[in-house]
Amino acid sequence: MISIILQKCFTDIIEKIDGSDMNLNIVSFDVPYPPDYGGVIDIYYKIKALNSAGIKINLHCFYYGRKKSFKLESICSKINYYRRYRNPFYYFSKLPFIVRTRTPKQLLRNLLKNDNPILFEGLHSCFYLSDSRLKNRKKIVRPHNVEHDYYNELAQKEQNWLKKKYFTSENIKLREFEKRLEHADIIASISESDTVYFSSIYSGVIHIPVFHGNESVRIKTGKGSYALYHGNLAVPENDNAALYLVNKVFNDIDVKLIISGRKPSKRLIAAINKTSNILIEPDIPSSDLISLISNAQINILPTTQSTGIKLKLINALYNGRHCIINSKMITDKGIDKCCIVANSAEDMKKAVLEYANQELSIKNTINRKIFLKNNYFNKKNAENLISEIF
Repeated sequence: MISIILQKCFTDIIEKIDGSDMNLNIVSFDVPYPPDYGGVIDIYYKIKALNSAGIKINLHCFYYGRKKSFKLESICSKINYYRRYRNPFYYFSKLPFIVRTRTPKQLLRNLLKNDNPILFEGLHSCFYLSDSRLKNRKKIVRPHNVEHDYYNELAQKEQNWLKKKYFTSENIKLREFEKRLEHADIIASISESDTVYFSSIYSGVIHIPVFHGNESVRIKTGKGSYALYHGNLAVPENDNAALYLVNKVFNDIDVKLIISGRKPSKRLIAAINKTSNILIEPDIPSSDLISLISNAQINILPTTQSTGIKLKLINALYNGRHCIINSKMITDKGIDKCCIVANSAEDMKKAVLEYANQELSIKNTINRKIFLKNNYFNKKNAENLISEIF
């Protein structure tokens, strides 16, 4: 009898260690498959890494354009879908529009069906974070940005007055709504700069770097024949960065530039059509984009916003040769050691011309591999997150 009891206790301990009795609710602001833009890339590969570590995922996600995905069933124990209702009257709500459109009562009812921890992805999904019925639950929030700063930046750069008004309104509402983070047990920020901000206001702040689709560093030897800028061009920040490169950096140097991304603006296409050394590759599959990144001689990635973490830079460091960035791309310590930093158009021109015919050294490749393994390795970061939650 004693041996049976001891055997059961030993089995319980083993199950606890291997994660087989660890269950986690994840509330995602979008369907995280396919992982083809910033926020859902982090969510999808986080779920995948947690699943590989033995965590059972009960996924709750909103759909509003992206389809329900059977692919997620292989890495989640259960999936609950909720329609995001974008009622125009919600623009006049005291809540941010990105939050008000994600408030179904069924979400709360489903969360109350178990006692497992809840990971809220982005402020978008945090409507029930402060609900008294979840008072005794362990709650984790994964901010993907300092959202009010992000919307303020969007407002500053938006030319359409109606969109500018919306971004300004969201900035004000998100600044107020963010205070609900005081109800979180853990705030798992995505970058070191965001960690500094959240730590100055809230408790329980930790840094869990971005999750991504790269499993190993694959930098090609030799030289490429072009520079590349890539990003979601439907986002004003990226569209402005691309225009900056067209008009200020590659306007009078004899180096080929390829710009790749979703939904380029008419003004960007018009500007490119006036040049002889710049091409655009819009709306290409992710596999083709990785090929563009790895074959480029230079990945050039300026930004005007220092919010969140730039997944396009992580992809370039894992797959590309030289990376030229400006200081606003540096949201984590040490990442500048893997890049060439140039802040003015003139300095970027000089850097492009200097590295256009220079191979990436073996020493730089080794140092980059070490840095990425120590800081942006999904398995390690999943283990760190698990230890904080459980």
